[in-house]
Amino acid sequence: MAFLASLFGYLLNFIYDLVNNYGLAIIIFTIIIKLLMLPISIKQQKTMKKSVKIQEKVRQLQFKYKNNPEQLNKATIELYKSEKMSPFSGCLSAILQIVILLSVFFMVQSPLTYMKKVDEGLINQYKDEIKQSQEGQNNQTMYPEIEIIKEKGQQDERVNINMEFLGLDLSSVPVSNLSDFRVYIIPLLYVVSSFISIKISNTITNKKKDEEENKEPSEMDAILQANKNMMYIMPIMSVSISMIAPLGLALYWLVSNVLMITEKLILNKVMDSKEE
Repeated sequence: MAFLASLFGYLLNFIYDLVNNYGLAIIIFTIIIKLLMLPISIKQQKTMKKSVKIQEKVRQLQFKYKNNPEQLNKATIELYKSEKMSPFSGCLSAILQIVILLSVFFMVQSPLTYMKKVDEGLINQYKDEIKQSQEGQNNQTMYPEIEIIKEKGQQDERVNINMEFLGLDLSSVPVSNLSDFRVYIIPLLYVVSSFISIKISNTITNKKKDEEENKEPSEMDAILQANKNMMYIMPIMSVSISMIAPLGLALYWLVSNVLMITEKLILNKVMDSKEE
């Protein structure tokens, strides 16, 4: 994760040097990452559509071999082979998204290390100075590099990052600034965008599923329902993390979600047109 966070840091710092604003740099950074991930997103969208289409065949096999699990497994595998599709085809995309998410989290919580490439000795020196100045105050921060930027940024250009964005301080951690209503704006917008994305995904899936004639419940239906439940759980988990992380992370998630919604709508329209 640290290696990927360091690579992302080079890209984010390059953009920051051009725009001199952390928030704008994160937005541009997110757009670039989304463009790089576009081929995988297209494949994932195709897989989702194809998966919905073959569910009727899977249900037929489940009915035909309901008393023969071994033959059912064999027939299901053969079906996926004939359709040139793997049951785990969506796993790669999910794993990659998690890896990118964790790497961005590392980068955002330690921007001096991963983005500005500040010497570790200088970072440790400032950490010790801040710790000594706050001794006895019992207000130690979870993100010492963010604290260094706040305390030493105006004095030392090497550790200075402009984190003001549209009146928001992207170095702020919501849980540490509960009295400031502004820290809730980005996390709340992220939640709203997440549920919009979920709604669009469900609409696309249900539209294809309704085209199938057989509506008998099956184990696959239960799996699809479980996946839907997970789609609702993930935003809740993410917003919980965003409450204890610098707002820069929540901004990345928000922009990523908005781009994902746009991407889903465009890809779905293009693929439906090709099918017609």
